[in-house]
Amino acid sequence: MGCASCSTTKNGVPQGCGDKGHCTSGSCNKKNTFDWLATLDLHDPMEYRIVEVSFKKGNHKKFYINPEYTESITGDMVVVESSNGYDIGRISLSGDLVRMQMKKKKTEEESIIHKIIRIANDRDLEKLEEARDLEKMALVRARAISRTLDVDMKIGDVEYQGDKRKATFYYTADGRVDFRELVRLFAKEFRVKIEMKQIGARQESSIIGGIGTCGRELCCSTWKSNFETVTTTAARYQNLAINQTKLTGQCGRLKCCLNYELDNYIDALGDFPDKADILKLKDGKAQLVKTDIFKGLMYYSIQKLNFKGPLIALTKEKVKLLLEMNKKGNLIEDLAEMEEVVIPIIDEDDENIELDYADVTGQIELPEIKRRSNKRRSNNKRNPRRDNKKPQNQSRTDKSDKTNTDSGSKANREAPKGEKGEGSANKKSNNKYRGNKNRGNNKNSNNKDSNNK
Repeated sequence: MGCASCSTTKNGVPQGCGDKGHCTSGSCNKKNTFDWLATLDLHDPMEYRIVEVSFKKGNHKKFYINPEYTESITGDMVVVESSNGYDIGRISLSGDLVRMQMKKKKTEEESIIHKIIRIANDRDLEKLEEARDLEKMALVRARAISRTLDVDMKIGDVEYQGDKRKATFYYTADGRVDFRELVRLFAKEFRVKIEMKQIGARQESSIIGGIGTCGRELCCSTWKSNFETVTTTAARYQNLAINQTKLTGQCGRLKCCLNYELDNYIDALGDFPDKADILKLKDGKAQLVKTDIFKGLMYYSIQKLNFKGPLIALTKEKVKLLLEMNKKGNLIEDLAEMEEVVIPIIDEDDENIELDYADVTGQIELPEIKRRSNKRRSNNKRNPRRDNKKPQNQSRTDKSDKTNTDSGSKANREAPKGEKGEGSANKKSNNKYRGNKNRGNNKNSNNKDSNNK
């Protein structure tokens, strides 16, 4: 990407700022086309008088007639004619390259009637900035009005004309919408001429913009102008899992990048044998499970007596030979002997080693975390005195222990002297942890022991 303000090399190639679509200076437009003819200091006496003008940083582009008296070139802000007043835009392309763009967009020269009035001055640019400032508030207010009327539509963007006499509302809807009452309220609220344009989901994402899963700006908002149909067959040719969350973009449709490498995959699949889903064996059959297009391998699973065996990797050349054998009526004896085992040779001195990593998504299941056990461990570390407490599951055994201790205390009272000494020692050791409140109880217990003696 490059604009008129970007520097060029000796060969005329733009260096660019490396921002991939929107330069830091703000002079690059969305879907910008580099005008390499404008960088050459050559006078063309037969110059093509039609230029391409972009509005709102590439939101939309139109073709205009460029008279000689304007003396405007690529990159200039110009005032152009419109059906209602005038508008302000930037010349994005001029010269013979415009013919290519008109041919691409199927636009004829006879259909172009509007001209460039002049180069925009400071007052025109100030008025354009004022119009851009009104768009955010108009978008919020327009969405609120559409909700009050319960209109089944979504307003994506608002664009004011350079002279602030006209406002274009871009919206998306599933079908046709009757917005006659809505237009009346818009005209009463904003006091400008209202124009409603229905766009698709892809056009909405190109206008709003965003960051894709690849980390770069959306292709539809930077350089992609024509939208081709994308189907799930493109994902199947590339051996991609049919996962809606990964294959859909921010517009809710299938990603346009699925078609970028589709032709290369189709050319590569042309070398693989056709109708190679099943290979006939003596003991059973081998069914095709997976094809590795990059390595040229085909993985088969052996099925004998309704039991599936291990996967066997075969090259596409060997599969062609096996298919010819089956056509002649010969059955394959042992398919495992023909397995292609690829062992990479790694040098000890080689530092740049590429390793293959298997995709184990969905194969490894982690055990569930027991939260209760973790809480108990953490509490025991903080409060070591709670270690003597018994868990709640042993509440029934606690009652039996209490009855045993009561019976044991009575037995100690009636037991001989040797056994009494052990009981009194245990009582004293327990009384150390009871505190000052139980000192009186300890004295009473000692008096009882003396009386028993």
